[in-house]
Amino acid sequence: MKYLILFAFWLLTAPLFAQKKPNIIVILVDDMGYSDIGIFGSEIKTPTIDLLGKKGAIFTQFYNAGRCCPSRASLLTGMYPHQAGMGGMVNTGDYDRNKTGSYQGFLNVNTPTIAEELKKNGYNTYMTGKWHVGEKKPDWPNQRGFDHFYGLISGANSYYELLPKRQLIEDNEPFAPNGNYYFTDAISDKSVSYIQKNHSTGKPFFLYVAYTAPHWPIHAPQDLIDSYTSKYTQGWEALRKQRFDKQNKIKLNPNIDHLPGSDPALVNFEKEADKRMWIEKMATYAAMVDKMDQGIGKIIQELKANGTFDNTVIFFLSDNGACHEVLDDRSSKDLGQDKYNASLTTKIGAPGSYTTYGKEWAYASNTPFRMYKHWMHEGGISTPLIISYPTGIKKSFQSDQVGHIMDIFPTIMELTLTKSTKAVEGKSLVPILKQNKRESQDFIAWEHFGNRAIREGDWKLVWDDEVKKWELYNLKNDRIEAHDLADSMPEKRKNLLAKYTQWAQNIGVK
Repeated sequence: MKYLILFAFWLLTAPLFAQKKPNIIVILVDDMGYSDIGIFGSEIKTPTIDLLGKKGAIFTQFYNAGRCCPSRASLLTGMYPHQAGMGGMVNTGDYDRNKTGSYQGFLNVNTPTIAEELKKNGYNTYMTGKWHVGEKKPDWPNQRGFDHFYGLISGANSYYELLPKRQLIEDNEPFAPNGNYYFTDAISDKSVSYIQKNHSTGKPFFLYVAYTAPHWPIHAPQDLIDSYTSKYTQGWEALRKQRFDKQNKIKLNPNIDHLPGSDPALVNFEKEADKRMWIEKMATYAAMVDKMDQGIGKIIQELKANGTFDNTVIFFLSDNGACHEVLDDRSSKDLGQDKYNASLTTKIGAPGSYTTYGKEWAYASNTPFRMYKHWMHEGGISTPLIISYPTGIKKSFQSDQVGHIMDIFPTIMELTLTKSTKAVEGKSLVPILKQNKRESQDFIAWEHFGNRAIREGDWKLVWDDEVKKWELYNLKNDRIEAHDLADSMPEKRKNLLAKYTQWAQNIGVK
C-alpha cells in the first residue's frame, strides 16, 4: 500500500512532460488582429488553427509587445524588448555592433535566444519566415542558434518577388524567388522539409515558423480571393458586429457585453464610392489568412505522418494587433517609381500590386478592441494564443489568466527541462497548462515610439502619444477601454504611473 501511495503521488506531481523530450513549434503570424481566426470570431476559414485550440489551450488575455521587432525580440529571449536591444525597430543602417543599448536595433548578444539554449540541450533548431531583429550577418538566425534558416531578414516584402533593399536568405546565402513563387507557401513547405529532415536524426527539434502573412502588401491567389468577396459586401461595421456576436455566442470574452464606438477617423462604408475596391482588399487579406492556415495544415499532417504530433508542443500567436497603415509615398520608395506607377493599376492581390487593407478593416480585425498595431491599447497588444500539446493537455480549456509574449521562452525551457543560462523576465505558462493558478509578474509594461502602458491585476494605465494623455481602465469591467477613470481615480493613476516610471528607468526606456 505504501508503494501504491508513493506511485500515485509521483503521478500527480510529475512534470507536465516526463517522458521523451517534446518537439517545439512556435508559429508567429504578422499583423493579424484578435478576431481574425475562426475560434476567435472570424468568418475566415481557419480549420487547422481552430482544431489546435479546440483540443488544446486558448488564452484570451495574452499580450504581445505591440509591433513586429519588439515582439520578436521578446519572444526569442524571454525579456522585455528594451532588454533585448529592440525598444524601437530594427536598425537598417550601417550600425556599429559595439554601440549597444535599449534601442540598438539588433538582438542583444548577451541575451540568449530559445534556439541557443535548446541547442545546448540536444535539440536541432530550425527557422522559417521573417527574422526582423538584426540586419547584419552576425545578427542573422544562423548566428543566433538556428541550425537552418530559410526566409526574410527584412521586415516586409512582396509575396511574389524580391524587392530592393530586402534580403531573402537560406543558411546565410541569398536566394531569389523564381517560377510560381508565393512566400507563405514557401515558408510552409520549407517547414515541412525541416521536420522530414529532422526525423532521421532521432533528436527533438525546435521550429520557429514566422509567417509574414497577413502583413502588407496584401497578396493572395485570385481563386481564393474570389471565394471571399461575397462575405464583405456589407462593410466593416457589419463585419465587426458579426464577429462580436460570434464571440459572445462562443463565450470568448464573457465580461464584454458591447462594442466600443467606431473610430471617428473611419469613413462610412455606405458612402464609399468604390465599394468593390474595399471588398477586394478584405477578401485578399482573408485569403492570406486562409492560405496560411492551409500551410499550417501541411505541417500538422507531416507531424502526424511521422508519429510525432502528440509529443509536439505548438504555440500560435500574432506579433501585434491589426495594422492601420497606408503605404502611399512609401510604396514608391519600396518598389521604385516605375513599379509603383504600375502598381496603381494592378489588380489588388496580384503580382505587382502593393497596398494595405486599411484602418477600416483593421478595426474589424481587432474586434472587440480599440486602436491598432503600434498603440498600447488592447487593439494593439492583444493576441490570440493557442497552445496544442496532446501528450500534456488531456482536455481542452480556455484561460483568462494574463500573459505576455516573453512568457513563452521560460515555458519552453520548463517543458523541455532546459536550464537557461540567464534569468529572464518572463514567467512560465506551465502552471496554466496544468489548469492551476500561476504566480505571474507583479505587473507588465510596454513602451514603443512613445506609446506606453502598465497593467497590474485588472488595472491598466495607458498613454497615447498622439493624444498626450494618460488613461486609466479597469479591464475586468471595461476591457474595451471605453470608460477612462484617470480623473476620477487620481491615486490609482499616480500609483501606476510611479511603477511605470521606475520600470522605464530600470530597463532603459527613453
